Amino acid sequence: MAAPGVLDQLKALSHEIRFELVRHLAGGERCVCDLEALLALPQSKVSYHLGILREAELVSSKQRGKNTYYRLRQDQFFQLGGNLLTELFTSPVALTHQTKSIC
Repeated sequence: MAAPGVLDQLKALSHEIRFELVRHLAGGERCVCDLEALLALPQSKVSYHLGILREAELVSSKQRGKNTYYRLRQDQFFQLGGNLLTELFTSPVALTHQTKSIC
């Protein structure tokens, strides 16, 4: 499976539940049960959204006993910012003369 691209990671972050999960994980590693309580959501919904973030390689998980703990992959967030800028500004657009301008 190919590594997720910028658009894949942005799509993963675009859902409000996943964004809230990331905000809570920015404070440090958390157990799924803690995330359930913080978001007032059932375990199945929290796990579903964490799975999407994991597929986008934005979070990692570790099993400890019966509980699964999640943490942000900070390196991926830093790379996401740089990769986004690189993709947006790969070919500078000439601003002075445009042959196919409609104005």
